Amino acid sequence: MRPLRCLAVLLVLVLLPAAAWTLAPPRFPGPQPRARQGTNGVGAYEYETRYFRQRLDHFSFPGVGDEDEPAAFFQQRYLVGRGGGWAGPGGPIFFYCGNEGDITWFAANSGLVWEAAPRFAALVVFAEHRYYGESMPFGSKAKAYNNSKSLAYLTAEQAIADFAVLLTDLKRNLSAEGSPVVLFGGSYGGMLAAWMRLKYPHVAVGALASSAPILQFEDIVPSTIFYDLVSDDFKRESLSCFHTIKDSWKVLDEQGNGQDGLMKLSKTFHLCQTLKTSGDLSDWLSSAYSYLAMVDYPIPSEFLMPLPANPIKEVCRNIDSQPEGTSILERIYAGVNVYYNYTGTVGCFDLNDDPHGMGGWDWQACTEMVMPMSYSENRSMYPPYKFDYASYADSCIKSYGVRPRPRWITTEFGGHNITTVLEKFGSNIIFFNGLLDPWSGGGVLKNISESVIAIVAPLGAHHIDLRPVTPEDPDWLVSLRESELKIISGWLSDYYGARGALFQPVAVKGSSAS
Repeated sequence: MRPLRCLAVLLVLVLLPAAAWTLAPPRFPGPQPRARQGTNGVGAYEYETRYFRQRLDHFSFPGVGDEDEPAAFFQQRYLVGRGGGWAGPGGPIFFYCGNEGDITWFAANSGLVWEAAPRFAALVVFAEHRYYGESMPFGSKAKAYNNSKSLAYLTAEQAIADFAVLLTDLKRNLSAEGSPVVLFGGSYGGMLAAWMRLKYPHVAVGALASSAPILQFEDIVPSTIFYDLVSDDFKRESLSCFHTIKDSWKVLDEQGNGQDGLMKLSKTFHLCQTLKTSGDLSDWLSSAYSYLAMVDYPIPSEFLMPLPANPIKEVCRNIDSQPEGTSILERIYAGVNVYYNYTGTVGCFDLNDDPHGMGGWDWQACTEMVMPMSYSENRSMYPPYKFDYASYADSCIKSYGVRPRPRWITTEFGGHNITTVLEKFGSNIIFFNGLLDPWSGGGVLKNISESVIAIVAPLGAHHIDLRPVTPEDPDWLVSLRESELKIISGWLSDYYGARGALFQPVAVKGSSAS
């Protein structure tokens, strides 16, 4: 078993060796095409790019003189909105907790933050996560990713501390110490937003944690839940499509083991290089299915890849509609081509493509982000497999020379008895989950208290609430976003009321004031 690499986008899944299935935690979704960045922003959102001299290790105290070493600090990139609608010192700050990727891409795909900011006269800040994008310790990615010693500072705890230090310094420089901060984040960023609210309640008044699987650790939820939900999404669209995929793995493996089998597979799937193992192809296919489940949006999107509305429906239509006599693997290729080549512009596929340098998640999965993943025997469209921690740990030792700490995240941030814990110690967190999203299986799906709220969308996919508004948005999505903003408005009203100040949301075109 090996931790997974980014094949076409971030959140990659399984490797299929000849003998047995082995699983690593999927990565969270990240960009395939880079955001179209301009000098003043990305897409319709304008911002100024800034850098902050960030401490490499927040949890130790170097000796005198050691802080003068260049490696003791790094430049953290962050984006500050240039819309000019901020109320000024004392006005709200909307702060996005960066994920495992280039922050400009998250800025381009988190329209809710930008579009809601004028309503609250809020300043928008997107902070990049250490070891991703341009925020590289030790001066370069090559040095930062060199070995376990240089990667040791790539942790969720350090990242959250970065955000807290950056926010504190930014507010001081803006004479905005009294400004309330609302945290936003999707997927891993949503986990960080929720955890930051719990760890640094004095830094932020609340957090919107979208599609944040904070329960996907140890045995809190079934280890099969992620892939069961992926499978359910395909079965929902077409039972024959589901069975075609379920039957394809054996055929793929058998052909890969046959004479010239790897060459034939490479030709069938239009690969740029001849396969070394059938497992590499299985990994690539499985990645596509899981990404499709996550972005099964009711509207066209380019979040991971350019895709049509309801992309799983399109994939299954391609699989099911092939002429009689079409082989099972040719049907599979016709389906997966919707995901990897919907525009029809790709000549061949490179299974080793990692254009965005997100391999840092492999390290995180081998240290503290240990999410057990299994395949169930009946519900899943994958062959049965039970998570084997010993094999998982051996792979991490082989890859990085480190042994995972599977119980550390729940020790540091909690997870067990989540209802009791958050009811007693948490406040002002919105957990959004779309039930088509396989990560919802590790999410908070029920209200915990009056201020720790679960918003669930039966037809929603991966952090669809954060996506930019479009004219095609269904009514349920419009209403859902409005509910989130009303809750955030309540947090800010409570904050300003407690300080003896008046908070009044600003009505903007296309949005009613809360």
